[in-house]
Amino acid sequence: MKALILSGGHGTRLRPLTYSQQKQLIPVANKPVLFYAIEDVIEAGIYEIGIIVGPNADQVKRTVLGREWDAEIEFIYQGDPRGLAHAILVARDFLGDDDFVMYLGDNILREGIVEHLNHFKRGDFDATILLQEVPNPQQFGVAELSEDGKTIRRLVEKPKVPPSNLALVGIYFFKSIIHEAVKNIKPSWRNELEITDAIQWLIDHGYRVGWTKVTGWWKDTGKPEDILDANRLILDDIKADIRVRTNARIHGRVVIEEGTVIDEDTVIKGPVVIGKNVRIIDSYIGPYTSIGDNVVIENTEIEDSIVLEGSEIRNAGRIVESLIGRGVKIINGTSHPFGRKLVIGDNSRLIL
Repeated sequence: MKALILSGGHGTRLRPLTYSQQKQLIPVANKPVLFYAIEDVIEAGIYEIGIIVGPNADQVKRTVLGREWDAEIEFIYQGDPRGLAHAILVARDFLGDDDFVMYLGDNILREGIVEHLNHFKRGDFDATILLQEVPNPQQFGVAELSEDGKTIRRLVEKPKVPPSNLALVGIYFFKSIIHEAVKNIKPSWRNELEITDAIQWLIDHGYRVGWTKVTGWWKDTGKPEDILDANRLILDDIKADIRVRTNARIHGRVVIEEGTVIDEDTVIKGPVVIGKNVRIIDSYIGPYTSIGDNVVIENTEIEDSIVLEGSEIRNAGRIVESLIGRGVKIINGTSHPFGRKLVIGDNSRLIL
């Protein structure tokens, strides 16, 4: 059994953050989103992992290889992303004729994939897909089940009249017959080889496509609000771990890494994660906040936000529900005449 994890694409919905970094590397609770997928497949006993990379291939390689993994990891260059089925085509040599799981690297699944993999093996399916009940199936790819409910009859993309409320999650299990399917489908109107078309090819040619239902939470971190939501969900599960001495007033479950200095005038209310070598002075850090390494925060209130490494925030008043990139400086000027000096990248959003 092998794993194919996708970490390509341009991440246009996350610009301007993704102008300088791959979207799957944006940290949630101070850990790159991509790492959650890698951990899931290793937990399931899969130790041969191929990672599909694209425009920021070197950045992905450096980040992944920056820590040790109990697995062999190979990087597979896709070039221009031409669909999920195209990723299988370019990974053909790596996959061989082995069964494999394909895991979209910007997904986070709380329950992992162990039970879903066991269902794929027990049922002797040619493919299985993960589904989750959603309140708005019109906005997703949706599965229509067979009469006995055990297999998939049809996949429908954003149907006006949904045949079910079961939406596709970005995790799939395949036997090697999927290679025949991806060779026989045509590009969609987006000029992409769609994985839904490949799965439908299997169904139309008599192969058994099963399914399992996600019972915990699942997040596709494709937009800023999704990343913040995933941050909240993960911080809900953390345990307190304070590795420094501080006289700050700390309430609830808080993680503070080595080298961090927090003065006695600061209040921290968990759940909160604070990285290494952070300095926090006379500030309030509220619930559901993740602060990366080497950040400076002074005389500022931050709540329900993510601050990436190397940023500096001073005298900034109150910041809420924000995603702040690497190396950002937010400083409230005090000289006259008063005014705001802004340097803002393309597709930014600023609420004053």
